[in-house]
Amino acid sequence: MTDGVTAGGQPPAEPQAGPSSAPAAPTTASTAPAASTAAPADPAVPAGTELPVAGAGDRPAPDSGLARLVLTGISKRYGAVRAIRNADMTVKAGQVHALVGENGAGKSTLIKIVSGAETADTGTIEFEGAPVTISSTVDAMALGIATVYQEPQLFAELTVSENIFMGREIRTAGRVDWAAQNAKVVELLELLRLPARYATAVVGTLSIAQQQQVSIAKALAGNAKILILDEPSAILTDAEIDVLFDVVRRLTASGVSVVYISHRLDELFRIAQEVTVMRDGQTIGTYPIADLTVRQIAELMVGGILSEHHSERSVPSGEPALVLSDLGLAGRFHSVDVSVRPGEIVGLYGLVGSGVSEIAATIYGIDRATEGEIRLDGKRISPRSPRDAQRLGIALLPANRKLQGMFGFQSIAFNISAGHLPLLSRFGTWMDRSREKSVARDMIARLAVRTPHERQAISAMSGGNAQKVVLARQLVERPKVLVLAEPTQGVDVGAKEEIHRIIAELAQGGTAVLVVTSDLPEALRISDRIQVVRGGTTTVEFGPDATQVDVLAAAAGDVAASDGGAS
Repeated sequence: MTDGVTAGGQPPAEPQAGPSSAPAAPTTASTAPAASTAAPADPAVPAGTELPVAGAGDRPAPDSGLARLVLTGISKRYGAVRAIRNADMTVKAGQVHALVGENGAGKSTLIKIVSGAETADTGTIEFEGAPVTISSTVDAMALGIATVYQEPQLFAELTVSENIFMGREIRTAGRVDWAAQNAKVVELLELLRLPARYATAVVGTLSIAQQQQVSIAKALAGNAKILILDEPSAILTDAEIDVLFDVVRRLTASGVSVVYISHRLDELFRIAQEVTVMRDGQTIGTYPIADLTVRQIAELMVGGILSEHHSERSVPSGEPALVLSDLGLAGRFHSVDVSVRPGEIVGLYGLVGSGVSEIAATIYGIDRATEGEIRLDGKRISPRSPRDAQRLGIALLPANRKLQGMFGFQSIAFNISAGHLPLLSRFGTWMDRSREKSVARDMIARLAVRTPHERQAISAMSGGNAQKVVLARQLVERPKVLVLAEPTQGVDVGAKEEIHRIIAELAQGGTAVLVVTSDLPEALRISDRIQVVRGGTTTVEFGPDATQVDVLAAAAGDVAASDGGAS
């Protein structure tokens, strides 16, 4: 046995404590019960048995009390960063097993190891009672492990049938037997309550929810025994979620095991039987879902630690610079009410699919609101484009700097001046290079960008310094309102501290700052107020006494928490 997960052998000893010695759950009245003991690793389905498709409900489902997948002591490093440490999880046959944790808790890494996208450094995996090694996605698929991601991984220009049987076409005499293949696809579609005509439909013409069901059908065509659903409800409507849950229930009734990853904690109680909680790269425990509440799960996720506000700035008074009133974008968000005063930092926090990113895009003119209004300094505005928003005095730091904010092989000076030709041009046509250099040097000094000179390519910089350069571009025209989407995503701790300092200084100078972030500790640390967005609408506002548990519970659907915010 070489590096990776050992096939049944014990993992090498590690000095760190395993999950059993992880920090205890908070000792409050709502503390979760003890984690359940892993079920014995007995085979749930005879080896080689194919999963049923349409009409297979007549076949008895496997005993749902038996373990299908057992992970023990799984650890993974990326250089000096330990992504997961001694993680344990047992998934039973015919059940929905939820996996939850904050961003960065280790969920994605653990799932990548199970699906073969990554290999573990240490630990063991048992599948249907036998030790296995999963070194690639091919290994995982051969076992019957399939993953359906939040955004369907399909070929939009191909038909449903072509997507489902890509690389494993049904052939007769060396040619694709379209009749036989489409008939098989129809069986799968019937199981998922999709019309038979979809077999020959082009995937790009289907809704996201329908594409997600096609992805599930593709997994079942490969005889999936374990289906991993990664944030499946994040981009679905309530009606589409109901359909998804109906599909999941029928799959588990036929014996399929489902690993369900979600930030929407309230929905777990509708679909899951057990939940494994991860925190700081460790599995804290596995619990019967019926024994928990949303708040208890939130406490387990954050360790019950009350993360207080660290902002000691005096909260400004006066009229707001930015007001969103009943703002909506059809199909994305609705009834959004937010205000930000000059010199104030307001955090806009929501889970994946809540609509927070779309709100930011609408403020900046990337999308056009279909209802409600935006007011800037008391005047109603309707930005038609990002450039229009800039002229009005609104700037946006995009969430994905590499795709949306950087010209990778261009210089720092080019990246700072991009989009500001009218301000930095000569006669409104050609960039004034001396002016460009002067502005770049000023921003480098102001934001403490570490670089030998303004001619350095931004692609050669660290994540934190590159983020400062992207931020610098937004500050060239001295905006009245600065919208920051995930301002410290992908930067190290030191750079995060520096960016937080810059944000505080901008607010101190009178800029109205709206921070859109999925990093809850960050939102608590730098914001004067936090507005929670859930289900596409603003729900509750928290003041300086908010805690991680309070805000997370409200964002995840805890009604009591939502009623307790400070207005």
